[in-house]
Amino acid sequence: MKNKKWLNRNVSAMSFTSLFSDAGHEMATAILPSFLTELVGATAPQLLGLISGLEDASASFVKVFSGWLSDKFGNRKKLTIFGYFLTDLFVGLIGFARSWLEVLVYRILAWMGRGTREPPRDALLAESVDKKFYGHAFGFHRAMDTLGAIIGPMFAFLLIPLVSFRNIFFLSLIPGSLAVITIAFGIKEKIRKLKNSKKSFVWHLKSLPKEFRIFLLVMFIFGIGNFHRTLLLLRVQEVLTPVSGVIIAGSMAVLFYAIRNVAQAIADYGVGALSDRIGKKILLAIFGFLLFGIMSIGFIYTSTNLFYFIFLFILSGVSAATYTTLEKVYAADLLPTDVRGTGYGVLQTIDGIGDFVSSFVVGTLWITISPFIAFTYGAVISFLAAFMLLALMKK
Repeated sequence: MKNKKWLNRNVSAMSFTSLFSDAGHEMATAILPSFLTELVGATAPQLLGLISGLEDASASFVKVFSGWLSDKFGNRKKLTIFGYFLTDLFVGLIGFARSWLEVLVYRILAWMGRGTREPPRDALLAESVDKKFYGHAFGFHRAMDTLGAIIGPMFAFLLIPLVSFRNIFFLSLIPGSLAVITIAFGIKEKIRKLKNSKKSFVWHLKSLPKEFRIFLLVMFIFGIGNFHRTLLLLRVQEVLTPVSGVIIAGSMAVLFYAIRNVAQAIADYGVGALSDRIGKKILLAIFGFLLFGIMSIGFIYTSTNLFYFIFLFILSGVSAATYTTLEKVYAADLLPTDVRGTGYGVLQTIDGIGDFVSSFVVGTLWITISPFIAFTYGAVISFLAAFMLLALMKK
């Protein structure tokens, strides 16, 4: 069977780990806009953009060194376990927050954990399968990751009428603990000969291939327009609250978010597997970048029609599945093994810097000018990234 060539113990363990971890921290992410609104009131959009941007920036700072350390010393598994532990612990501790500053601190520490785990984990995943199955493996992993992102918001949706927002944060520690246990006991790391263990960080950076550096530029351009998904939840809440009330509007936002994640989970594996057959550039440009721009334009207009929002969240899910899966598959093709961890670290750092810029800019434009300008900015930048990808990348 073809699947037996790539769906092995490591791929399965990493995939289930992501499912458990995402179920935990997506429970928290889904209720964060409502929790923040409860704490600070009308300034929530700008603060949410600031928090989202700073948490991504902090993760980015860690990622580049985490990936390099996994190349230099070969301890990909240990770094991955430690990262999952930090993320799942501090996401749960947000329940103790009494101000937006405390929320910021806990989210930054949690996302530093994400920064620690992701480059070595992605390098491990690439090293666990044959090159011709990168799309299958990364697509399946992303699908399981997104399945956790479906389960988490759905639990949050069901729990909102029963328990406080704070208790939902505490309950997120349960799936988080399962993630740490799964990654600790499920992964077997292959022993690698460390040819470049004495080489410096700068040497590893200089060894990144030229074509990969061009790809980094394209992903950075897209990143500065790719605003955080929690701003979509806030947009729904802003539009529906005047007609439905804050509780119903918040609940509907969480439900739409779950639908988005269902669409992403379905698209994750399909896009990854398809990329092994027809290539990655066209799929990434059209279904990743262009679709994000179209979705952004859709959120410019206000409508209380629930099916309109469902359609837009589905577009968001398909777009997210495409760019989150294919950027890693594309990178795996471009990066040699000796600098793969460093390459993933740099790529994810570039993503994080872009996320910081985009989330803060969109949140600020929203508050100071209008949502129309904020979402137009995201659309224009994503269209530019699609053009650059098609024009600059050779294959």
